[in-house]
Amino acid sequence: MNFHKAAFKASYGTEAQLPESNRAEVSFAGRSNVGKSSLLNKLMYRKGLAKVSSTPGKTATVNFYDVDGVDLVDLPGYGYAKVSKSELDRWADLIEGYFNQDRQFALVVSLIDIRHDPSQLDHDMVGFLADAQLPFAIALTKADKLSKQKANTQKQRIMRALELPQGTPVLLTSAETGAGIEDLRRLIASCISPA
Repeated sequence: MNFHKAAFKASYGTEAQLPESNRAEVSFAGRSNVGKSSLLNKLMYRKGLAKVSSTPGKTATVNFYDVDGVDLVDLPGYGYAKVSKSELDRWADLIEGYFNQDRQFALVVSLIDIRHDPSQLDHDMVGFLADAQLPFAIALTKADKLSKQKANTQKQRIMRALELPQGTPVLLTSAETGAGIEDLRRLIASCISPA
């Protein structure tokens, strides 16, 4: 799978607008300020493909990117308080609506900021993915902000807190330094079944 072959495809603001799923999808979910757009840009070898903003919660739509014939799907960040209740509800409906559709989920990457213990929303997301038996992995973002030893200790702590199913991949990543990005590319490629 060639991550250099990446292009923006489309954005959708409501569940009803979402297109039918006709090929493998790798989805990215996480809190609003977890660094999702930065990670996606690093993954796709692009600087500004996924819009990065100094204001968390900027992704208010489901954004599709075509990467070598696979859809990378950027879901709205959850848990950001500085938007209206109706907007938060729309995001929640959009995320839930996406997951409730019959789609070709190859992998869901749940992003969690390594510097903090998982929030209730992180627990809810991981619990949902496990209950729905969707293939998922955890990407711990911003690993460059901690020493190697601290990052590994925190990784173990987060894994215990989330009570992950046996064998769930957990990767230390940094969009800043590129740490763990190649591992994530390999994991994604391994989850895409050969056509």
